[in-house]
Amino acid sequence: MARPRAFVFDAYGTLFDVHSIVDAARAITPDPQALSLHWRQKQLEYTWLRSLMERYEDFWVVTGQALRYAVRRLGITATEAQVEALMDAYLRLAPFPEVPSALRALAGTPLAILSNGSPRMLEGAVRSSGLDGVFAHVLSVDAVAVYKPSPRVYELAPQVLEVEPGEILFVSSNGWDVAGAAAFGFRTCWCNRANAPAEELEATPDYEVDRLDAIADKLGI
Repeated sequence: MARPRAFVFDAYGTLFDVHSIVDAARAITPDPQALSLHWRQKQLEYTWLRSLMERYEDFWVVTGQALRYAVRRLGITATEAQVEALMDAYLRLAPFPEVPSALRALAGTPLAILSNGSPRMLEGAVRSSGLDGVFAHVLSVDAVAVYKPSPRVYELAPQVLEVEPGEILFVSSNGWDVAGAAAFGFRTCWCNRANAPAEELEATPDYEVDRLDAIADKLGI
């Protein structure tokens, strides 16, 4: 395949480790991993439900609702101040270790983020990760008020980058996101960090890697 004319990255779970909130979660539970997993699962579930119900709220609201549900589901006692502290941790998610070098290897081609995150959340994650100035565009679903995998979300990237969908390589660690992007018409790269089986959604990624810094080698860059 020809070299992509743009690289578009999912944010959460792809560039930024959503489970890096575990240290902050130790303040309220002896099993912070369980809280993190329940929180993330409910967060995604709420995005899909809100899209189907056509009851959009931005990702900050959804993330807060998901956290409060997870706390109740696990029987955790937490004050409002402790909940707010965990929410603030989401503004400073750690990038995966290879992210800076992976992005440097792809420099020279426009890079963008396309994410469920609200603009404020994405700005915080990019800034705290030292990635200011790396991305030509940081695109939020807020612009269309619906969540992935709606085609209306994926359409934001070719509109802003002014290239055809097939000239974009979309990179995500979420198999369902890769499937949605492929259905839209992007070339796709699945960062399969967990060595998970492929989703049964009739969409095979063009590339599969286990770390983002393997993309350049896959493309022969």
